[in-house]
Amino acid sequence: MSYLDNIRTFVRVYELGSMSAAGRDLRISPAVTSSRISQLESHLGVRLFQRTTRSLTPTEQGKAFYGGACEILESVESAEAQIVDITDNPRGSLYVAAPLGVGRRLIAPQVPGFLGEYPEVQVRLRLTDRKVDLTTEGLDLAFFLGQPEDSNLRIRKIADVERVLCASPAYVAARGNPATGEELVSKGHECLSLRFPGAQEFQWRLMTAEGPRRFRVSGRYESDDGDVLTDWALSGQGIAMKPVFEVADHIAAGRLVPVATGTPPEPIQMACLYTHRRRQDPKTRLFMEYVVGRIGDVVRDSSLQAQLPR
Repeated sequence: MSYLDNIRTFVRVYELGSMSAAGRDLRISPAVTSSRISQLESHLGVRLFQRTTRSLTPTEQGKAFYGGACEILESVESAEAQIVDITDNPRGSLYVAAPLGVGRRLIAPQVPGFLGEYPEVQVRLRLTDRKVDLTTEGLDLAFFLGQPEDSNLRIRKIADVERVLCASPAYVAARGNPATGEELVSKGHECLSLRFPGAQEFQWRLMTAEGPRRFRVSGRYESDDGDVLTDWALSGQGIAMKPVFEVADHIAAGRLVPVATGTPPEPIQMACLYTHRRRQDPKTRLFMEYVVGRIGDVVRDSSLQAQLPR
């Protein structure tokens, strides 16, 4: 197994471009990471990486070895998966990513039940509102809202998620309740923006009588954390566009109220991404099946709880 461990370490160092990052990902120390690479290089009789104090880049031999190393690991994982299918006893670490709101409210509550059924599986849940890369980040599954950019990945749709424009009663009392997207723009309402570095010009896609239309809203508040936008909306700072499941409790309690209901936001797709190889892994398949139906029900129940205008 030590040779396989060395190959796994090489692959993660190659993909992440850093000994320390690969060590953190594999839960081993930098010294062990470096030792494994050195052992592999000694076995192969070549240098796999050029190392300086500031950078680490693969050599031509390293680039050539990477493809074969991936094939070796995939073959081992496939063989293990076949055994697990027969024994119905999945094991190992499952790396899952999700947006903050989706992860906290929908995915994380399902993990204890899943691990109760499959005690030899460990779930490593990574929550972030930025876009993730399954391959370079070593992920088995990534839940998301919207449309993925990488067409090479497989998609399992979960639900069309209803969204709502909402603000606090205090904000509405001070600034008024805009009826439509046109009023959001013309009256200069403070719109709370979910944006990331490198994001394009900020617009909200709303449903009008003529169909979906983009509105160039503006505001002084911007964050890459959706829960921060909710907190700002609750404190009366502006209007947020939120998935209904994230704010249903606040709307039902009157802490937030729907605004611009004449042009509601277009629903957004919730789905999970995986590679074809990851789908063959029993623990990936089992986790996906376990979670998808349950969170789909939560999303639908949230829309009923919020009782939005139709």
